[in-house]
Amino acid sequence: MTNNTPKRPTHRAYAVKKRGEESFWREIGAVWSHDDGQGFSVKLDLLPLDGSDIVIRKPKAKEAD
Repeated sequence: MTNNTPKRPTHRAYAVKKRGEESFWREIGAVWSHDDGQGFSVKLDLLPLDGSDIVIRKPKAKEAD
């Protein structure tokens, strides 16, 4: 099996917890898009157990460097 994922993640995984009007975002992992554009590989460093939503987002330009 060959690993065709790029060296740098294409997206980041976050746990997002809402408390009232505020949302708290915590980075929990990295995501690589597949070469064919049909899916993703996900590596989580943490797993939220408190009911947080898991959100996948492209990193901002500052974070990608």
